[in-house]
Amino acid sequence: MGIIADNIAYLKDNPQGYWFKRKLYGWGWTPATWQGWLVLFGFIVLMVLNFLRLDIPSHSASDTLINFIPETAVMVLLLIGICWKKGEKPKWQWGFPPKS
Repeated sequence: MGIIADNIAYLKDNPQGYWFKRKLYGWGWTPATWQGWLVLFGFIVLMVLNFLRLDIPSHSASDTLINFIPETAVMVLLLIGICWKKGEKPKWQWGFPPKS
């Protein structure tokens, strides 16, 4: 099988129903179910809308960034919290886990 097919098989092997499975390379998560994809898509939409909300009335880039950075940090922490609660326990991984 190819790498894409192997990756899809890895994500589908999800008997616990995790919304996010640990990444194959590095530390973190990747969406594994439609709920995980919905959370990630919602996060991206909220980031864009928040930036536009702050940028449109702003008079300079620093005005935008001074508000955008702390609000972004809060949203990222919220996303990490959702991933932690609804995902596999993260750990450093480099490649496919050994088959049990």
